[in-house]
Amino acid sequence: MRKAIKIVIILLLLVAFIFVIKFFIDKNSSSPIEFKTELPFITNIEKKSIATGTVIPEDEVEIKPQISGIIEYIFVEEGKYVEKGDLIAKIKVVPNEQALNSANGRVINAQLSYDNIAQEYDRSKQLFNKGVIAIQEFNTAQLKYNQAKQDIVNAKKDYRIIKLGSANGSSSANTNIRATISGTILEIPVKEGDQVIESNNFNAGTTIAFIADLKKMIFEGKVDETEVGKLKENTTLEVTIGAIDFQKFKANLTFIAPKGVDEQGAVLFKIKASLEMINNVNIRAGYSANAALILEKKTNILAIKEALVQYDRKTEQPYVEVEKTPQEFERREIKLGISDGINVEIIEGLIENEKIKVWNQVSAEKDKYKKKK
Repeated sequence: MRKAIKIVIILLLLVAFIFVIKFFIDKNSSSPIEFKTELPFITNIEKKSIATGTVIPEDEVEIKPQISGIIEYIFVEEGKYVEKGDLIAKIKVVPNEQALNSANGRVINAQLSYDNIAQEYDRSKQLFNKGVIAIQEFNTAQLKYNQAKQDIVNAKKDYRIIKLGSANGSSSANTNIRATISGTILEIPVKEGDQVIESNNFNAGTTIAFIADLKKMIFEGKVDETEVGKLKENTTLEVTIGAIDFQKFKANLTFIAPKGVDEQGAVLFKIKASLEMINNVNIRAGYSANAALILEKKTNILAIKEALVQYDRKTEQPYVEVEKTPQEFERREIKLGISDGINVEIIEGLIENEKIKVWNQVSAEKDKYKKKK
């Protein structure tokens, strides 16, 4: 019995020994990993930043009434193009009863004063013609008479303005709301029957319509404080509009805000750029857009793919592995410059014909080897 157990144990050890030998043989006979290499190259690199914003008209005008009242008619629709002076709406004047009563009282008082002064003037005129009073006294009476006559004219005009909206009795001058510029009606925030307030020193007034020239559009966006210092006015931006993804627009940077605004812990600066319009492309106000800002640009520089760069774990200094003999590499520290996220400039450490190890292909080669087994 013991002899049989010993034989079994020996057989098991022999089988295990055979498997171990086979494993080492297979491992030593497998082909070594061959690393690919790439060469540095001459290229142009642009460092860009993306600013989000909107496309808005360069000039947008609010049309406000010159008199308070109720919207009687609206003659245009949103999206319609109007010329300067075109009729937009008409206001029906609803006079204030208290103001109207006060104005009527001033007319009556002015009339009473005029009648009294007119009698004194006629008497002074008769006395002057008879040589009873001096010319100076007559001139004083005549002055009072002319002032009283003008006072009644002014009181009647005030009464007409309050009642009809115009001093000459025709309300068309003030109640007809007309376009002050040529452009497209962007919005009409009121409707017929709404009450509107005139623009004055104490009130901005009710806006009847927004008008803008959609042939002159600008991009308005915000950039981070870390990038605003690299921007310069009169540089060209590339604007992409979300609703018009088939076309890119050029824009000229015209404004960089001198003061930033804190938004959710980040300081942002407003920028504006005038858009170069393209024929047969309709741009609407308020489109969301992105602008590519060129922060830095270099041409004809030595560069490599940024994926080839490794970083020391302790010093965090960049380096690459350069091939000295076939499949034998040495570490080479390098100095990097501008990067666009794909390619990076080489300032020091490499020349154009040196082969660089593609170090991050190891895992892919191992997976390939496992599949073969």
